[in-house]
Amino acid sequence: MTVSTDVVGDGHPPAAVGSPGASSQLDPRRWLALSIIAVAQLMVVLDASIVTIALPHAQSDLGISTANRQWVMTAYTLAFGGLLLLGGRIADFLGRKRIFIWGLVGFAAASALGGAAPNAEFLFAARALQGACAALLAPAALSLITVTFTEGKERARAFGVYGGISGGGAAIGLIVGGLLTEYASWRWCLLVNVPIALATAAAALPIVRESKAEGTPSYDIPGAVTVTAGLLALVYGFTVAADDGWGSATTIGLLAGAVALLAVFVVIEMRTAAPLLPMRVPLERNRGGSFLASLLIGGGLFAMFLFLTFYFQSTLGYSALRSGFAFLPFSAGIILSAGLASQFLPRVGPTILMIIGTALAAGGLVLLSQIGADSSYAGHVLPAEILISLGMGLAFVPMSSVSLLGVADHDAGVASALVNTTQQVGGSLGVALLNTVYATAVSDYLGSHGTGAAAQRQAAIEGYTTSFVWSAGLVGIALVAVILLVRAGRDDVPAVDGVPVHAG
Repeated sequence: MTVSTDVVGDGHPPAAVGSPGASSQLDPRRWLALSIIAVAQLMVVLDASIVTIALPHAQSDLGISTANRQWVMTAYTLAFGGLLLLGGRIADFLGRKRIFIWGLVGFAAASALGGAAPNAEFLFAARALQGACAALLAPAALSLITVTFTEGKERARAFGVYGGISGGGAAIGLIVGGLLTEYASWRWCLLVNVPIALATAAAALPIVRESKAEGTPSYDIPGAVTVTAGLLALVYGFTVAADDGWGSATTIGLLAGAVALLAVFVVIEMRTAAPLLPMRVPLERNRGGSFLASLLIGGGLFAMFLFLTFYFQSTLGYSALRSGFAFLPFSAGIILSAGLASQFLPRVGPTILMIIGTALAAGGLVLLSQIGADSSYAGHVLPAEILISLGMGLAFVPMSSVSLLGVADHDAGVASALVNTTQQVGGSLGVALLNTVYATAVSDYLGSHGTGAAAQRQAAIEGYTTSFVWSAGLVGIALVAVILLVRAGRDDVPAVDGVPVHAG
């Protein structure tokens, strides 16, 4: 359920890596290579939606607490978002095919560990390892498409296939996750990745061509360590607050440490010769507004999927399979609105589309905050799903375009990847924060109404609705950021060949 735009890596767009005259030396097996890369992307997209559907069953089976259940999602997104830019650089310099294959093998191993997890902590660690492997796999895959398809029209078709897989894969994952959870076990929602990843890696060995970036390898390890540690401390601080309270010494210490680490990261990026994130990329007004909005929207929407999953299964009594079908309008709405946004973007420019899309998403979240224990799906949930999904597609497609506005060629890879990075990081922070908001609302309600069955049922509703209000607030702040910061018009839309924009 994400919108992905990674290109990646060393700060140079992959299109610049191809050799002169590459268009006359087309790889005869390039479409077969694309099918292999597309399967890898399908697996990553499937994993996100499958795990969402399976989470209530995993929580029950492993005895995961309400405060800690968010780690099943945030361990993955935090590792993925925090290491994505570094992963792209590693792929560029060590070899995109090599890292693509090793990413697949690592993803298979992490999935096997997660599927066999004997306890919550083991599962969280496996999910973090999955995210780290995805941070290698995703940028390598997109770079391979760019260097494999050197002719403009073919490259556009290749990215269209890749984007279609992203959109359709999310819908497939919802149904597959429901089937596996209901008729096998939640563990198979992770184990299913093992044969897919290993078979894809084996197929890539003889088919996919190797490519590397030129120049001296440079890895900003201090930057990667400080930003990941800072984000981890922030997420952990939000989690601890659910049990210890916001005023506890532990919570305050973790949040203060997070701020200090992130400040150190900024200093490192401003002083190092080859920064992971050149500060000139996010500090430009339009791009900065786009990245900030992406961060906030990711925070609101990732959390929404978590709580709506539990609402379907724990409150309405839906099976895992029925929950998967209940989420399908999201995928349909995103695919539809992303297509419309692509058509309207050159005509009206990105700003108006971002405003309309963000406002629709915020409105849908406000509508969700009105649900009750006996609300009907068609009358309450479905209209909200439609508004949010239409808003997501309308907002994220132009957001990806604005991320490249006025960016220098050598920064195009970082700028395009940063949209997905901010989504993943925002999702990590949003899920952790709003899961604590949920737990606090539930605890407060039970404290004043007792702990009977009826009170517990209503307490869960209070938790959901409070979280949806907060989600709407985060998206509302994103709307304000777009209105105040983004000034790009239709004449400003960058026409950058080889940078994919897709929704899923």
